[in-house]
Amino acid sequence: MANPLHASTVSCPLHISGIIVDFSNSIRKVTSAEVRLSKDSPLQLQCEAGQTFRQTFSNPIVLSHGDTLSLHLRCRRLFLRGMRTEVVTFDTDDIFRAYNASERQNVTYIKIYRNIRIQFDLFENTSTEQAEQSVSSGKNLEPQSTAGIFQKCPRFRILVIGRTGVGKSSLIDRVFGVGKTVAHASIEHEFVSPQNDRVVLHHSEGFELGEEDNLNLVQDFIYRRSAMPDLKDQLHAVWLCLEIPRGGRLLEMGTEKFLRWKTLGNVPVVVVLTKYDMLIERIERTLGGSSLSYDDHKELAKKNAEDELQDTCIGPLKQFAGPDIPHATISTKEDYEETLAHLIQITENCVGQHSMPEAAVMLSIAQRVDPGLKINASIEVGKQKYWKALTSCPAFQNRRMWDCLYVLHTDIANVWNFCDPHHYLYSQEFRELMMNMVDQLEVGPTANPTETTAFGLSMVGSIAGIVSALAGPAAPIVVPIAASAVFSVWPYDVYQISHAVLERFMAYIIHLTFVLQTLDLMSGSWQITRRSIKLAVTSYLASPMSEDVLTWIQDYGRQLTTLDRADHDTLEKIVEVIQFYTIKAPEMSELRAKIPPVDLLPDEPW
Repeated sequence: MANPLHASTVSCPLHISGIIVDFSNSIRKVTSAEVRLSKDSPLQLQCEAGQTFRQTFSNPIVLSHGDTLSLHLRCRRLFLRGMRTEVVTFDTDDIFRAYNASERQNVTYIKIYRNIRIQFDLFENTSTEQAEQSVSSGKNLEPQSTAGIFQKCPRFRILVIGRTGVGKSSLIDRVFGVGKTVAHASIEHEFVSPQNDRVVLHHSEGFELGEEDNLNLVQDFIYRRSAMPDLKDQLHAVWLCLEIPRGGRLLEMGTEKFLRWKTLGNVPVVVVLTKYDMLIERIERTLGGSSLSYDDHKELAKKNAEDELQDTCIGPLKQFAGPDIPHATISTKEDYEETLAHLIQITENCVGQHSMPEAAVMLSIAQRVDPGLKINASIEVGKQKYWKALTSCPAFQNRRMWDCLYVLHTDIANVWNFCDPHHYLYSQEFRELMMNMVDQLEVGPTANPTETTAFGLSMVGSIAGIVSALAGPAAPIVVPIAASAVFSVWPYDVYQISHAVLERFMAYIIHLTFVLQTLDLMSGSWQITRRSIKLAVTSYLASPMSEDVLTWIQDYGRQLTTLDRADHDTLEKIVEVIQFYTIKAPEMSELRAKIPPVDLLPDEPW
């Protein structure tokens, strides 16, 4: 069946989600690259290691017919002195023709300029087209809840302080999934990684004895950022990284001076005690052989380590900085993921207490350690507008249900913040998969909470079963409900609340949340592919969780005698089901270790 939302010729705007400038085959050395579109402000591209500029846009560039699009390259030619700016212009009509010639939703447009390869990643804004076809007055739905958050605080801005070797690079990479990026940042030079553009990193070395200049530099930076009027420019948190000492004192004189500084009250500072795993290993060696079981031996080592931490680190820290000083003990090793989740939770609480709720939510969105925090943030975002009024939302009136689900889907996907440069999670194909899932799932036996506590292991079992059934590690994955095979008709009906519609909306929200949780279990911080999405969808459908969720929803629908004033109860049921099946951070490492290897690259069609 033909896709009812696909136009043979795109007349609505295109979106540019990413740009790559590769000058590795050119005699020119490009020192900077800047995109200019009509009257918009110029956009500076980030320089990667090597001979490439790359930028992924969380808020894509909107390209319309008649726009003037150009790329300004600051170049130095080999064997010649001086710099010059070269302007590369683009024919927007040609870009639209290239997009129309493709049958795909995501298209790569390439232009070669003097052996410099320039690539635009394009996709069509289907929501605009649908809104124009809506049965209402033609105005778009109100912006998603995440759009309001991103407008005030598009990125979480953090300063990480610590001496060389303390573990800053590993910490930042494990928490935010941005690679070893400390070398790219400084106290004044902010760094935004193309792998995760929801975090802005500033970096400073620690405060060695006698290094007053660095202490003054950091204090001046914090003061200036605190005085900035817009939340997006302010500093949202500071991580002061200190290695757990193997003897000797924890706080140097410069660190003590920093913690005494009164202006720090305007910015949350969390003391991060690093390399906890090394402390555990040292304690285990001192225990030697014993008659204890493996688990008891581990517990005793952990208890002794906590006692030593209290004596050498936490006690002196509280004595100097006060009993309320926020602190977290962490390790970046695989078996210590819960310590990183604890750090994020402490930081988020501190940021929220400093009257920065948008920044606190943005931290949950930016972090890639704890799926539970993602789900909690998704719930908080949903409560702001749409989830709390599924039976009475004025914005849904006279809208097709596709339009209503579009904003719900976008909010949830935004919160998970996967590395998704091709916007597969926002594509029409994936949305259709989710809508078909709502229709295709069979009703199973009534869910019993006492019997479903091992749902994480059941999901791993589903993934393992699908992987083992493949003809080979790279064999195509077949989704039971293909996006292009059968497309539901109900999304094109006008929103009119009924028991059936309410159950569909609830099912869409919950199923999408758990498909993305499954995707996070498999992919973590890796780049998302269509193949990984298909494996996540297929695994979720094969797991008992998917049937249990549907049964929860249908049982709720049967018990709901009237839809009047049902919003609160519906929200509570959605939250109850989602929280019941949420996988916590301590379980993630263990579950990931049980997943058999499967190739998620090269990618494959939907």
